[in-house]
Amino acid sequence: MTAQADQTYATSLAATSIAVIGGGIGGVAAALALAQRGAKVQLFEQAPALGEVGAGLQISPNGVAVLAALGLKDKAAMHASAPKAAELRNADGAPVATIALGAAAQARYGQPYWQFHRADLLDVLVNAASAAGVHVRLGQVAQAGVDGALRSADTSQQFDAVIAADGVHSAHRATHFGGIAPQFLHHVAWRATIPANGLPPDAVAPVARIHMGAGRHLVSYPLRTGRVMNLVGIVEWAEWVGESWSQQGDGDGFRAAFARFGGHVPALLERVETCYRWGLFGHAPVAQWAKGRLALLGDACHPTLPFLAQGATQALEDAWALAACLAQASTVESGLTAYQAARKARADSIVAAAAQSGKIYHIKQPLVRGIAHMGLRGLSGFTPALLQRRFDWIYSARPYGL
Repeated sequence: MTAQADQTYATSLAATSIAVIGGGIGGVAAALALAQRGAKVQLFEQAPALGEVGAGLQISPNGVAVLAALGLKDKAAMHASAPKAAELRNADGAPVATIALGAAAQARYGQPYWQFHRADLLDVLVNAASAAGVHVRLGQVAQAGVDGALRSADTSQQFDAVIAADGVHSAHRATHFGGIAPQFLHHVAWRATIPANGLPPDAVAPVARIHMGAGRHLVSYPLRTGRVMNLVGIVEWAEWVGESWSQQGDGDGFRAAFARFGGHVPALLERVETCYRWGLFGHAPVAQWAKGRLALLGDACHPTLPFLAQGATQALEDAWALAACLAQASTVESGLTAYQAARKARADSIVAAAAQSGKIYHIKQPLVRGIAHMGLRGLSGFTPALLQRRFDWIYSARPYGL
């Protein structure tokens, strides 16, 4: 969407009052997209400040397209790392396959593949939302109904629409849309950020690496122009672990889980001091995202496992599609229904594909793992385009109205 097209929508939601509940990437992006179309937006966040704990995230070209449409590409680029490739490596550090990103992603998909520290991307979105007139209300646990009524500690208001972007444990999903209880998948994830200075140059190269072993894998990539490395390790795990990614972990436990890994992994994990650990849970698709004047967004309606690195990007797609659908609808209710129709099938497909994608990283049987890795090595060496095409349906797509 060009700047001129954005201007066309600038007054299409004039005088429309909208509450957004949740100050994460998806909620703030939705507040911004709605405000840019003239809506009067209030953003309710239960925390005392808008911020993200230290962690990296990946925004693939379909998400960068949304940042560009929001007018944020240049500002976001100042904080982005652009990996040249994604590398699959064996647990011993031996290369298995390479998927070109960098210039190849730009040429193929029309936008780059970027990596951010979450706090940096959120700051870009928050500053833009504030400049667009979004009223941010912090320290507010908000409860809303399908009629647009909202209550919090210091206000009771009626809104034309309420968007619940209140995360994987969404109270609004549970209250108004139901759903099946999540199932623990017997996987746990560790994450940490470490200083990059002093590490071997190849360990901090501008690539995203997936180090694969029996029943586990570890992802590493640089952030903040190479000053920081982001680490995420996922391990098959028998004991139940809660689904809270702000739960403190144990650096020694992280190291022990990958003690048999070679290559760069030992040097990276040696630097881990503070880390977090959480359980991975499977969530059945939510049958309905919109009801009356209330709609869900992001993890509130399609929690996604991390194996495709699409969680934040799909929330950005939601934000853009939501604003576009409301701007073109004759009523709020029809706009929210159109948003669900525009997004649900794609988001459900992403969730399902992410659940399947992690399996090849964790193959336990040595013979099967050797055969699978040989096949990947052959594709990478002789027909690399086939590996790239596996992601075309994700990276080439653009949300409704973009």
